[in-house]
Order: sequence, then C-alpha cells, then structure tokens
Amino acid sequence: MFNFLREVSPNLSLPFPPRTGPHAHRQPMSNSSSISQFLLLPFTDTRELQLLHFWLFLGIYLAALLGNGLIITTIAWDQHLHTPMYFFLLNLALLDLGSISITVPKSMANSVWDSRDISYAGCAAQVFFIFFLLGAECFLLTIMSYDRYVAICKPLHYGTLLGSRACVHMAAAAWATGFLNALLHTANTFSLPLCKGNALGQFFCEIPQILKLSCSHSYLRELGLIVFSLLISFGCFVFIVVSYVQILRAVLRMPSEQGRHKAFSTCLPHLAVVSLFVSTGSFAYLKPPSISSPSLDLVVSVLYSVVPPAVNPLIYSMRNRELKESIRKRISWTFVDADKISVTLHK
Repeated sequence: MFNFLREVSPNLSLPFPPRTGPHAHRQPMSNSSSISQFLLLPFTDTRELQLLHFWLFLGIYLAALLGNGLIITTIAWDQHLHTPMYFFLLNLALLDLGSISITVPKSMANSVWDSRDISYAGCAAQVFFIFFLLGAECFLLTIMSYDRYVAICKPLHYGTLLGSRACVHMAAAAWATGFLNALLHTANTFSLPLCKGNALGQFFCEIPQILKLSCSHSYLRELGLIVFSLLISFGCFVFIVVSYVQILRAVLRMPSEQGRHKAFSTCLPHLAVVSLFVSTGSFAYLKPPSISSPSLDLVVSVLYSVVPPAVNPLIYSMRNRELKESIRKRISWTFVDADKISVTLHK
C-alpha cells in the first residue's frame, strides 16, 4: 500500500526522461482541457524489438481469442453444459476477451507505427473499460467460488440456491457493480486538473499514472476511492479463501475417491485462476518501493492485464473432462461440417 501511495504522489517526477523527435514530451499544460492526447510508455525504442513486441502480443491476443472463443461457443452449443458453473465460466470468458481487447490492440498498433500517442477520449475509454471488466471479473470469481461451495458443501440445496434466475441475477450484479465502479473512477479521475505534462509511465492508460499528472489536492479523493476498491477486492479474496477452506474440509470427508477427484477437477482450475488474478494484481499495486522501476512496472502490468485472459481458458480446460470432451466434439463437428460444404460445392 505504501508503494501505491508513493506511485500516485503528485510530487514525484515522471518515471522516464523526455524524448526528442516527433513524439517528444509535451510541455506542462495549464489544465486537463488543453490535453488532446497522452503519451504511453513504449516497451522499447529499438525498431527490431518493437516488431518483436508486436508479434509476441499478437500471438498472446490470438491465443486469448481462440481459447475464450472456444469456451463461449462450446458452452452455448452443448446443452449438457447449461449449468450454473459453466454459465459463470461463459461470463468469465466474455470478460477476459473484453479486457485483453482494450489494451493489446492499441499497444500493437503503437509498436507497428512507432507511436506513443493515445487520444484523450481513447485514454478515458481504456480506463473505464479496464475498471469495468476487471472489477466485474473480481466479483464474478467470488460468485464462482460460492457456486463451488454450494455444489460441494450443500448439494441438496444447489437447485434452490443457484437456480437459473438466481444465476442470471448474480451475473448481472457482477457486471453492474463493475460498471458503476468504472463510471465512478473514470468520472472522478478525468475531472481532475492535469498540469504536469501528458506522459504516462505505462503501456496503457492507468489511473495511478494519470494521478501523477494532477496539480490539485483533489487527487486524494480518487486515491481514497482506489484504496476503497482495493479493500473490497481484499474482502472478495477473503470470502473465496473461506469458501475453499470449507470446500477442502468437505472433499476430504468424502468416502469415494472418484467423488474427491471430480470435486477437485472442478475446483482447482477456479482456484488457479483466482490465485493468478490476485497475485499479479496485488503485486502490481503493493510491490516494495525499493524494487519499483519502469521496466518492472511494464512486466507486472503485462502479467496482470495481458497474460491471464490468454491462460485462463487453458487452465479451465486442462482438468475439466466435460469441457475438454465438449470442445473436442465441437471441433470435430466443425471439420465435418466444413467437409460436407466442400463436397457439396464440388458436386
């Protein structure tokens, strides 16, 4: 928390020196209304490494599109997967697709065109959708832990507590909470006067980096909101931990080894995704000040904003036999349909 407070302090200098040339650092401005664009932090100034960054991000992005797209289409297509657990997994895949699409394409475009610019409206949109999607994902992961708790610890009440209407309401609540949270943070941040230039120390628009440009003590209001959001996220994490403690106790009391294996196969992927989400996000904001640097901040931001959406589908499909079988059938049916179309065209 101390590092987070230090990072958003307006008295600190910018984390990287000014650049010269066509994308040079703009002079300090009188207020935010005169800022038409922001400058993002590039991964590198070397052209070859910029192209390497483009191809690396393209590979990650395509993997995220393929993995999450397969999960979405498979769950929608297979009637056997129309259960609360897979309904929430479909929502998670949608959130992952959205979150990685907010930051990665713009970063790839900047690498290709050797640019750092992002418009003021584009920056505000990035901030809004990042807070919206990641906030909704935090609440959805909490709901998913409750789903596993009810399924394993209270199986006789599963249909009552997690009926179709209840699932829709809980998912809608997660999306709505993320939306309201994002709206509050975005409106508050972009109402601040900015007079310390327009260069951000991150490859996408991030609120702590924008607060560094503020020349008003009003930034403390947004800082308080962020701390409050972090505390809510910590509360969600505590709920998940307590749920899994109860789940573990219930699983260990199961007499059947097959029952224990089935329970673990549905719980471990979710626990792995939660661990990845919490560990990378927490380290991004709470890392020790002594090890903070622009390069490390870039790496950590990639770990919590780019890698999880690409890795989550792999984690969920690795141990889930039902999902793997359904994906395999879906792929085989796709190829069969393609062969039928090809034969028809040749005839």
